Amino acid sequence: MTGRGVGRRLGAVSAVVALGIGGTVTAAGSSAAAPAPVSAVASTTATADVDYATWQRDVQGVVDQATPYIAQRTANAGGQKLALVFDIDNTTLETDFHPWYQLPTPAVKASLELARYAHSRGVAVFFVTARPGIIASETKWNLRSVGYPVDGLYVRDLPDLFDEVSAYKTGKRAHIESLGYTIVANVGNNTTDLVGGHAERTFKLPDYDGQLS
Repeated sequence: MTGRGVGRRLGAVSAVVALGIGGTVTAAGSSAAAPAPVSAVASTTATADVDYATWQRDVQGVVDQATPYIAQRTANAGGQKLALVFDIDNTTLETDFHPWYQLPTPAVKASLELARYAHSRGVAVFFVTARPGIIASETKWNLRSVGYPVDGLYVRDLPDLFDEVSAYKTGKRAHIESLGYTIVANVGNNTTDLVGGHAERTFKLPDYDGQLS
């Protein structure tokens, strides 16, 4: 655990809610026939400090919506180069639940399963993180060590440090699109990971009002 107070109980937890334009992903994973911008969000009605088991359950609830969407989207790729974009801290790696010196940082199990599943269906897996470029090689090593396919990793180099995080991440997704990819889903646990477009759908994992980085 870290000094963020992670490890105590979460209060009341609501159902996973999904809202979108032109279609709604429900907790059961149903959706409109055509892909449309939509956000699957793990939300809470009341927030105390977060325990690990609750966090895992809430993450799984969102991934359970993303997986059938990836199945549907890859069945109708139409020759497109498809991509899936992930944030890293507390989206793909369990950063706040393990001390910094415990390496490699373990994978978020549900996200790892989603990444592997998508990759098995021909989807390129990219990571866009606000981590500084100085730890790029360590970050890539960590992701691969715990089993993630890594088709691309974007970190914040010196010029990027002057951008808002959301603007930086939006720009990197636009760059991925410029390589010829269609980003079918963007997964993160903070709104700065997800706003700005350049993804058919967004899936927000819980951060419990900023308690998780």
